[in-house]
Formats: sequence, C-alpha cells, structure tokens
Amino acid sequence: MSTQQFRLAERPKARWQAVALGEVMLRFDPGEGRLRNARQFQVWEGGGEYNVVRGLSSTFGHATAVLTALPRNELGLLAQQLIQSGGVDTSQVVWRDHDGIGRNTRMGLNFTERGFGVRAPLGVSDRAYSAASQLQQDAFDWDMLFGQQGARWLHTGGIFAALSAETAQTTLTAVRAARARGVPVSFDLNYRASLWNSHADPEAARLINRHIAAECDLLVGDEYSFAACLGMDVQDLGTRRTPMDIGPAQAAAQRAMAEFPALQAVSFTLRDAANASRHGWAGALCTRTDVFVSAVREVELLDRVGGGDAFVAGVVHALLQGEGEQVAVDLGAAHGALAMSTPGDTACTSLEEVQAVARGQGAAARR
Repeated sequence: MSTQQFRLAERPKARWQAVALGEVMLRFDPGEGRLRNARQFQVWEGGGEYNVVRGLSSTFGHATAVLTALPRNELGLLAQQLIQSGGVDTSQVVWRDHDGIGRNTRMGLNFTERGFGVRAPLGVSDRAYSAASQLQQDAFDWDMLFGQQGARWLHTGGIFAALSAETAQTTLTAVRAARARGVPVSFDLNYRASLWNSHADPEAARLINRHIAAECDLLVGDEYSFAACLGMDVQDLGTRRTPMDIGPAQAAAQRAMAEFPALQAVSFTLRDAANASRHGWAGALCTRTDVFVSAVREVELLDRVGGGDAFVAGVVHALLQGEGEQVAVDLGAAHGALAMSTPGDTACTSLEEVQAVARGQGAAARR
C-alpha cells in the first residue's frame, strides 16, 4: 500500500466524514433542448460545494452533511428532499422565513444547457437574495461541527465565498474554525466569470480568498483560477503546449504552496474541450515533493456539469481512507468521467464502478 503524504487526524467517533459549506440550488435542465424554447425541465439539486459531499455519500458511502440555508417554502422543501435522497444529512440546514414573493429570501435557481458538439454548455443563474447568500458567520455551531465528535473534513469553495460579503466572512470563519480544531480543509476556487463580473469589488474578493487559502490543506485550481481568484502573477509560467500540458498548472501549484505554508497539496483537472460532446480528461495532485497524475482518457460527455466536483469527491475519499495520492487522482478522474456520463450534477454510480473505470476496464455490457 502506498504511503500517503497527506496528513489528517483519526477521529473514530466522528459523526460525519465530511461536511460542505455552500449554496444548494435547484437546477432546471431542458435535456437535449435549449433554454430559449424549452417547454419542460428536469429538476436536480446541485452546487459546487454540495456536489462533493453528495458524491462522498452516494458513491463512496461516507456520512456527510451540508451547511447551507434554504427558504421555508415549497422550493426549499423540494431541495431538502433532493438532498436527502442522495444520503446527505440536512440537520444543519438553516431555514429562513419566506415573505411570499422572494423579496427577502429565496431559492437559488440554475438553468443549464448541456451543450452538444460545437454548441457549448450554457448556465444561467438566478440566485440573487437567496437564503444561502445571506448566511452569517454565527449561523453554525463551529465547536460542535469540528469538535472530536463532529466532522473529519470540511469542503467549501470560491463560488460560495463570492456570493456576498456575508458568505465571504462565513467561509473564512469556517476554515479558521476547522484549522483551529485540526480538521483538514479543501477549497475549490471554482472560478465563474459571470459571478465575478457581477461582484461589487473583485479585489476585495481576491483578498479574502487569499485569507481563506492560507487556512487550507487542499486547494483545488489551476493557473487560470489562481490568477483570477487569488491575484497570483502567473505570467512567467509559460503557456500550455497542449490543453493537457500539466507544466504551467504544476508550476502554479508549487508557487501557491510556497505562498501558503499550511497547504499540503494542490489538485486540478485537465480538459481538452475540442467540442461539447468529447473531452480529453485527466486529474492531477501536487504535494510539496511529488506530482501524481491520472491516466488521460477520452470521455464522451452527456452532461459535463459536476465533473470537477466528482473529481474532488474521489480525491477526498481516497485521502480520508489513507489510500494515497495516486489512488486519489485515479479514483477522482474516474468518478469525474462517470459523472459526465449521466444527467444532473452528480454521478449515479458506485465505488465498484469507479474502481473498474480507474483500472481501465472497457464499457462492455455487464449482464
């Protein structure tokens, strides 16, 4: 068995293996159609931070919980039932009273086209004044959440941190509370141009992201997100010779670990998105001394949303199990590939299927 460099404390009485802090939205999916002429939608729950614990629960069998807020109305109840159907604990959800028309608080919505061929995927968010965007730093009992009988891992991300000044401070409070109690933290920068372009003060957001990154053990992002979300100067790292060239991202990861001494590792995915239906796909994880890369595979896409989150779930699972960094990127890349083969934000799969894909087994029918 490989020796794992990533360190985390054993907590035999932990209530949850992982918790996620972030917004959960309702995703409206027109299937193969387009938003502009849709007549019906499938509805899923999803969110960059939540998707990770959903995968940890439904695919990998871990006890997880989500730290979020929902409006006390029918849409909030729908979201709760969808979350529970994935095995994620909703006991820590903050419920906010609804005024009947959504003036004070509402359910975040995300309308998403899958894309096909030369037609790129499209996301249209409708999330202003959502319940989660108003979460305050005192909304949760951090002592309980990260005490000896709380959680073994905290995952959060840049989407939630960028929603508002309140969520930025709540994220910072959460990661500091986790670090103070010896709980490892993963933070996915998850750059979204539409979100950052509407931010009141992008420089202030970058500054608080840097404060958050300083408290993290695992940072998820490549050179582009480091530049956009952390303000890191990556101009001298060179350009990728091909979309799958790991060099610039690896150099940026080493620079990030030099700037943030608490970091144990940086992880990221590689994509060759020649069209919306077929991608080159791989995952990587950099420690302070080594680089671990998954096999590169060609992936046929049904729905690319959530592939990166599924990758993170596979990485976190392997690290929680002490299986080592190479297993982490192999399972993460396989889980991400499977997530993109099914509709919705998360994979409809099992640990056994993930392991089979990681081993390189083909797609022959199983009977």
